Amino acid sequence: MPKIDLAAVPVREGAGYPPPFDAPCAGRTRRRLGNAGGLGDFGVNLMTLPPGGWSSQRHWHSHEDEFVYVLAGELVLVEDAGETMLRPGDCAAFPKNSGDGHHLVNRGTADAVYLEVGSRQPDDLTTCSDIDMMSANADGRFVHKDGTAYD
Repeated sequence: MPKIDLAAVPVREGAGYPPPFDAPCAGRTRRRLGNAGGLGDFGVNLMTLPPGGWSSQRHWHSHEDEFVYVLAGELVLVEDAGETMLRPGDCAAFPKNSGDGHHLVNRGTADAVYLEVGSRQPDDLTTCSDIDMMSANADGRFVHKDGTAYD
């Protein structure tokens, strides 16, 4: 297994959501380690979330399991049932089709770093819990829940 040169992995900033839903995630960065290693069945991302930043809009997946492992900093996991503090060494799992939207928020004063692992299912539909937005892996477009496109 070849070692991945972290310095050579491109850094992607933001989340790609349409405005104004992109604003809370604008400062987050992602390094796609799974892609850099040639993985096809699942993705592994090294995420950095600045103070005040969100990992994503609160969401759930129809066909993809998701897992996070905190490496540095503190994150608040927000789900339907409430909030849970995550610190280095803590992890959380999100089974597919739970209907329980989740996201991470950095309410601390330092960057938070975590690994995000997820399956890559072509039939997956990501549904946002708190806003009128969803996205299908088939085309990656963000649309309203009735299927109409954002302008």
